Amino acid sequence: MRKNSLHLTETLISMPVNDVLDRLVVPGFVSPLRTELSKSLKLAAAMILFLSGVGSIITTSIAALLIDPSLPNHPLNTEDQNMLQPASLRAISPLLAIVFLLGRGPVLAAEDASPVFRAGAATSNITPPLGEMIVGGWKPIPATNVHDELHARCLVLDDGKVQLAIVLCDNVGIPVEVFDLAKQQASDATGLPASNMLLASTHTHSATTARGGLKTATETELTDYQAFVAHRISDGIRRAMANLEPARIGWGKMDEPSEVFNRRWFVTDASLLSNPFGGIDQVRMNPPRGSSKLDRPAGPTDPEISFVSVQSPDGRPIALLANYSLHYVGGVRSGEVSADYFGYFAKFIEEKLGASEQSPPFVGILSNGTSGDVNNINFSAKSPPKYGPYEKMQEVAGKVANRVFEAHQQIEFHDWVPLAAEHVTLTLKARQPTPEMIAYFEQTQDGNDDNPRGGHRREAIYADRIAKIQAGPKEVQIQLQALRIGELGIAAIPFETFTETGLELKDRSPFPDTFTIELANGSFGYLPTPQQHRLGGYETWLGSNYVEKEATTKIVAALLEMFQNLQEDD
Repeated sequence: MRKNSLHLTETLISMPVNDVLDRLVVPGFVSPLRTELSKSLKLAAAMILFLSGVGSIITTSIAALLIDPSLPNHPLNTEDQNMLQPASLRAISPLLAIVFLLGRGPVLAAEDASPVFRAGAATSNITPPLGEMIVGGWKPIPATNVHDELHARCLVLDDGKVQLAIVLCDNVGIPVEVFDLAKQQASDATGLPASNMLLASTHTHSATTARGGLKTATETELTDYQAFVAHRISDGIRRAMANLEPARIGWGKMDEPSEVFNRRWFVTDASLLSNPFGGIDQVRMNPPRGSSKLDRPAGPTDPEISFVSVQSPDGRPIALLANYSLHYVGGVRSGEVSADYFGYFAKFIEEKLGASEQSPPFVGILSNGTSGDVNNINFSAKSPPKYGPYEKMQEVAGKVANRVFEAHQQIEFHDWVPLAAEHVTLTLKARQPTPEMIAYFEQTQDGNDDNPRGGHRREAIYADRIAKIQAGPKEVQIQLQALRIGELGIAAIPFETFTETGLELKDRSPFPDTFTIELANGSFGYLPTPQQHRLGGYETWLGSNYVEKEATTKIVAALLEMFQNLQEDD
């Protein structure tokens, strides 16, 4: 039927104007009106064909009436009428029919159109000048050399209605104010809603700082480097959007358990359990390797590597975003800037997919999962192998890239999937020092410490942090985000999140596949679970953790609710 209707319209367009008019009107048609109609008929008929809305039975019938007025019941067939219609009606009728066709066009076109899925990617260099302070150890040190450049790696997805941007930055942690500035700049330039942008840090420990003085305090004035990073992030989003092209998308997962170890241990020696507040914990972070005093790990690991891959319809790789719950690797020379294994992964996966030297460039991205209590040190090994600088991070990146490449051969690519995003702001109480903590630090600072053990070696650091917390805000607002990519759910949490939280989200998510990107849309310190808070240890110390002990419960509930909303809006 659609073919016939298009043929009728094409016939109408191809006929000489006078012949068309002869078919549309009865003899004796008023000449001036005939002249006006001849001027507009061709344009109107061409618009009918262009709008391609002539595919319905009704449209076909009207087109047929326009072409052949001799049909029974045609409004201009005077032989079939008891009396001749007025000339004005005879003139208006064909125009009304054309208007009807034009009115139908857009509706039918919208119904018939198939949405086109698109993807674009880009990188922005965010390497700081030498002399900026590298954070990641207990004391910042100035950068003296750049081993490998730092980047903001950007991916933009577009399902025809919704656009999402995901950006991973080579940094230990970026404050929400820097991310918010980047979002505002990108949104102003592109119209992409800020709530549809997921910006996160990789947590490399060999990058210069973009943090402020207190993780719960609002940054009222950005440093030069913070402003630079924000601008480069927004530049990357804009460039990724400029690179948008038709794409297919797929996702997958596989395990690599050999490089993830829980770093919190129960130990049998109480001397390993002291904390900087004059107390004794139940677990120790990073205990002595291979020690006979080790009992068991205090939490689980998540060996799963998740990934999302986008490619052009003919199979050219555009970008790949992976996720692995491993804190970082390290092994850098003192004073050198490096993206850690996150940067090596980007290089290795590009090589394995055969995506080097293409335009636009392929972008490999590795995000940090829920790794607040996990690193790659096998503490139970009594004789661990020795590595030179940068060797171990390359080994880990190679393993992760190999697993991703193997799984990549089996995934199903989709020509189109729905995209969606939800975003909420959650208010949490800022943790405050106990009277005992305050009294302890006052005692040690006055030189009246009667503690025979001589104090913890990090007491001065935590005394300074406690003083800042006392002067800081009593509550903090955090941004939580959930994305949907087809049947994949992605959670975004602005903390160094414990692995068991990520496992809980995977287990309870309504989506078949789910992963979490930590240090996303802010950086507020560690996020132990309530159970881990009771065990103590470095990650639970006030000054490592800054928010209420029940925060994890509230965050998980909010994310699961957003996931449910995204699924129900299918």
